[in-house]
Amino acid sequence: MTTLSQNRSRAQWGWYWFDFGNSAYAAVILLAVYSAYFQGKVVGGAEGSRLWGLSLGIAMIFVALLTPILGTIADYAASKKRFLLFFSALSWISTGLLFFVQAGDVFLGMLFFILAEIGYRGGQVFYNALLLEVAAPEEMGRVSGNGWAFGSVGGIVCLLLILPPIVLSKSDPLVVRGSFVFTALFFALSSLPLFLWVREHQSPRPLPRGDNYLSLALRRLRATFLAVRQFRGFLQFIIAFLIYNDGILMALNFAAIIGAVLFGMNQTQLILFMILVQVTSALGAYVFGLWGAKYGFKQTLMVSILMMTGAVVWMIFNQTLTGYFIIGAVAGFALTGVQSLSRTMAGLFAPESKSAEFFSFFAIAGKSTSFIGPTLFGALAFRLANWFEGQGFSAATAEQLGLRASIVSMAVFLVAGLLVLTAVNEQRARQAALEYVGAD
Repeated sequence: MTTLSQNRSRAQWGWYWFDFGNSAYAAVILLAVYSAYFQGKVVGGAEGSRLWGLSLGIAMIFVALLTPILGTIADYAASKKRFLLFFSALSWISTGLLFFVQAGDVFLGMLFFILAEIGYRGGQVFYNALLLEVAAPEEMGRVSGNGWAFGSVGGIVCLLLILPPIVLSKSDPLVVRGSFVFTALFFALSSLPLFLWVREHQSPRPLPRGDNYLSLALRRLRATFLAVRQFRGFLQFIIAFLIYNDGILMALNFAAIIGAVLFGMNQTQLILFMILVQVTSALGAYVFGLWGAKYGFKQTLMVSILMMTGAVVWMIFNQTLTGYFIIGAVAGFALTGVQSLSRTMAGLFAPESKSAEFFSFFAIAGKSTSFIGPTLFGALAFRLANWFEGQGFSAATAEQLGLRASIVSMAVFLVAGLLVLTAVNEQRARQAALEYVGAD
C-alpha cells in the first residue's frame, strides 16, 4: 500500500470515528433515553410531546439560518474542521449539562437540549462536507455507507455501556442523568481521530480588499444560488429530500416517546429497543451502500423509502410490544439506507469547489424541514389528545389515541417525497457537477 493510499485510508477511519461518537449522541439523547426522560419525567403527558417537538424545531431553525453562511466561509477559508470543532464542542458541553435537568426543569431541559442539538446538527454540515476530502467520487457510496454502519456500532456500544447501571439501579434518575455526561465524553473522545487524521486539501484564500467574511459569504452565497439554477437534478433531489426526510426524522425523534406511551416501555426496554434499531441500522447502511453502487443510488434510495413507509404503516395498526420491536428492526435497516444514500447523492451532485456550500443547501432542507416535521407531529399529537379527551376518553387513553393518529403524518411525508424523487435524473445530475466551472 502506497503512502498516499495509507493516508487516505487513515483519513477515512478518522471520518468514521467521528460518526461513531456522533451516533452515540443520537442513540442516547434523541432516541433511547433523554427524549423519553424529557417527555415523561421533566414535563409529562401530551404537553411533553409538544415541547419535545418544539425544542427540536427551534434548534433546526438556528441551524438552517447559520449553516449556509458558515458553509460558504468554510469553503473559502478552508476551515471545515474548525467549524466542526466549534459546533461539536457546543454539543459535548451542552449534552453534559443535561445532567442538571430534573423533574419540572422544563426551561433548562429545553435550553441545554436545544444547544446540544444546534451543535450536533450544525456540525453535521461540516462533517458531511469533509466526505469530499476523504473519498474520491467513485468511493463516496462505500465510504458514506461505512460511516453510517460504523456510526451505528458507536450507538450500540454506548447504549450497552449505559444499560447495566440503569438496569441495576432500576432506572434511578441520578444514573439516567449520569448517562448524559458519559455520552458527552464518549462523543468527544471518539471525535479525536478526525481532527488528528483528516486534512483539508484546499488552502485558505486571502480576503479581497474591502471585504469581510460576512460580505464575502453573502456574495458567494448569492452566486451559488444563481449557479444552482444549472443543477436541476440537485434542486429536484433537495426538494424530495426536504419532504421525505421529515418522515424519517419524525420517526427517529419520537420513537422512544411512541414506545413509552403506546406500549408502556420502561427505560431498560427502550435501550434494548434502540440497540436492536442500531444493529439493523449498521447492517442497512452497509447493504444499501453496496446496492447503491451496484444498482444506482436513486433506485436504491427509492427502495429504502418504500421499506420505511411500510414500517410506518405497520406501526399505525400494531398493538403489541413484540410487533413494535420487529417494526423497529425493519425501520432501522431502512432509515440509515435513506440517510446514507441521501448524503451520497448530495455529495455526487455537488461541484467539488462548492462542497460545503452545497452541503449547506442539503442541511437547509434537512434542518428547516426538521422544524416543520417534529413540531407538526408534537402539536398534532397534543391537539388530537385534547380532542379525544373532549370526547370522553381518559387523559392516558386520549394521549395514546392522539399519538397513534399522528403517525399517519410520517407516511404522508415519506410518500410525497418519494413521488418527487422519481423525477430526478441521477446520471444527468452527476455529470452537471463534474462539468461545473465557477468563478470564485
